[in-house]
Amino acid sequence: MQLTKLAETLRLLGCPADKSEAMAVQLDRRARQLAAAKGRSYEQALAHLLDLMKQGWAAQNKNL
Repeated sequence: MQLTKLAETLRLLGCPADKSEAMAVQLDRRARQLAAAKGRSYEQALAHLLDLMKQGWAAQNKNL
């Protein structure tokens, strides 16, 4: 996935706009690490991490 598209996806999921590009880089790197370590595809690892982030932002917004 292109980092600009990943950053846009993060913003749609609740990531602050000013942090979305940096988080996209980190998320991409972590998804690649996770895919290699767990024998998953990059897409599966990325989907898993995006789901975790989405849950985290939803929980954070509930507490506000």
